[in-house]
Amino acid sequence: MKKRITGIDLARALAVIGMIIVNFKIVFGNQGSELLQSVAGIFDGKAAATFVVLAGVGIGLMCRSALENNNKEKLRIVKKRIAKRALFLFVLGISYLSIWPADILHFYGVYMLVTLLFLGASQRTILKAVLLLIFSYPFLMMRVDYEIGWNFDTLTYLDFWTGNGFFRNLFYNGFHPVIPWSAFMLLGLWFGLQDIYNNIFVKKSMKVSLAIFVGTQLFSFVVIHLLGEGDAYVTSQLEIVIGTSPMPPLPVYMLTGSSIAIFIISFCILLARRFEHNKIILTLNKMGQLALTFYVAHVLIGMGLVEAIGTKKFGEYSIEFSLGYALFFSLCCILFAALWSRYRTQGPLEWLMRRLTD
Repeated sequence: MKKRITGIDLARALAVIGMIIVNFKIVFGNQGSELLQSVAGIFDGKAAATFVVLAGVGIGLMCRSALENNNKEKLRIVKKRIAKRALFLFVLGISYLSIWPADILHFYGVYMLVTLLFLGASQRTILKAVLLLIFSYPFLMMRVDYEIGWNFDTLTYLDFWTGNGFFRNLFYNGFHPVIPWSAFMLLGLWFGLQDIYNNIFVKKSMKVSLAIFVGTQLFSFVVIHLLGEGDAYVTSQLEIVIGTSPMPPLPVYMLTGSSIAIFIISFCILLARRFEHNKIILTLNKMGQLALTFYVAHVLIGMGLVEAIGTKKFGEYSIEFSLGYALFFSLCCILFAALWSRYRTQGPLEWLMRRLTD
């Protein structure tokens, strides 16, 4: 049996910290220092994308032994387990949507079901599906108004709890729609089925993904500024089409999100192998193993505390507060993980999920 890849949990910890920063900034407020706004903005869409790609990597690692040995019975058992976990995450995410409309977990559950369809498919087929999901989305936008259902001033979805609204939000224009966001998990599946125990492959992945990320970012920046010609309206329209904002999730965003996710995961794998006994990395590794617990905790506890004892309304806090509190809460998560791991091998929600689905 191959050794657990420490760098995967390290990357998962960094993705959770990034999501905490992004979500606290959105919920509490973003006014103040432009420098801090830019720093916090680095994580927009990228942390969540990495979180989803990592799930795909995990599925790939769960299935690779059964696939390599053509063990159909073992693969059937793994598929059943993944399907149960998908249902668990979907229900968990739905359960607190009333207080956290930007939840990713219920989307996550559907991504997992989509990914199940490709277990046993060739690697080329998986990559084709990734590209199809990414590049079909603009054509879908031509047929269906992206803004339907939304009040973007308040970031509320007006008909979410109707059949049509829920389906539309889930698959097309929600915060993390199944089309095209499932591409992230499928890419992770593809990556998890590669020889990621081999440093040569991981280094190549890191270099190629970084090149794609930088190239796509430069393309977006140069084209927007050349065609915008200083016209604010034209520039704003170009930023929607070929910018890197996650809403709407058009190809440029999907490519940057995919490439930076593979880069971060590859980098973390190599870093963890190079410094496998480093206390900081080992502690972050423990945090990554409790990623599900901390994702839910940052909403229920992190946001809940500010709502209960805060002196301002959500949206009125400064970027200094939002970023500072995000880092403080992340530190609390790291310390909790270090203490919890002394007594338990799984986080509270991780334990519950495995108890119900294994």
